[in-house]
Amino acid sequence: MLNASVRGNYAGDTNGAAGTVTVNAGDVKLRAAVTEATFAAGPKFSGLCLSLEKPGSFIIDYDVPRKDVRFQFMNSVRVLDRDLRLTYSHAKGDNRVALDGMLVIDPANKVSANYAFDSGNCRLKYSYTYKGVRTFEPCYDVKKNSWDFAVSQRIYGDDVVRASYQTSSRVLALEWTRASPFSGQFKVAASLNLAEETKIPKLSAESTWNFDM
Repeated sequence: MLNASVRGNYAGDTNGAAGTVTVNAGDVKLRAAVTEATFAAGPKFSGLCLSLEKPGSFIIDYDVPRKDVRFQFMNSVRVLDRDLRLTYSHAKGDNRVALDGMLVIDPANKVSANYAFDSGNCRLKYSYTYKGVRTFEPCYDVKKNSWDFAVSQRIYGDDVVRASYQTSSRVLALEWTRASPFSGQFKVAASLNLAEETKIPKLSAESTWNFDM
């Protein structure tokens, strides 16, 4: 099975596109992705990445322009009859090592943590979903000693509205996402930096189309 996806985005005076082709080869997936393609000053393609993935087990990414390798290993264990999902990632070129963990308390409550070994920073997040349609996500950044807050609401089945606020940067954001198995995904976002003197919102739009061949 061959799967492809194309994503286009527009933000102010810039626009770009990204594309991914995935080949299912038994238990593993082979993927080629162009993560950055801009057209503002003529076509420019960069960010080619080749990946080998075994879902739920590992991902190996090779950044062709940077000649960099990134490893990611996933595992899940049972702790007190709860699922603990662990992800270890290592970017060789940047020497970045991180460990992510998520404890699924029940379908509505999740606790997650991210620790970056290079900077020593740790982020803690709690996620609570009310009746499957409204999600609250407070997040604490240990290094910055600051909180981030996000609230999302599902409406009309495939539409999700999400609002977030970062206390350290004072950025307020609002986005609307629509996902459809037929027309792909469409997202419109607006953000406002309350710390700037000229409080002009930044607008962006993004569309993703998926194909099976």
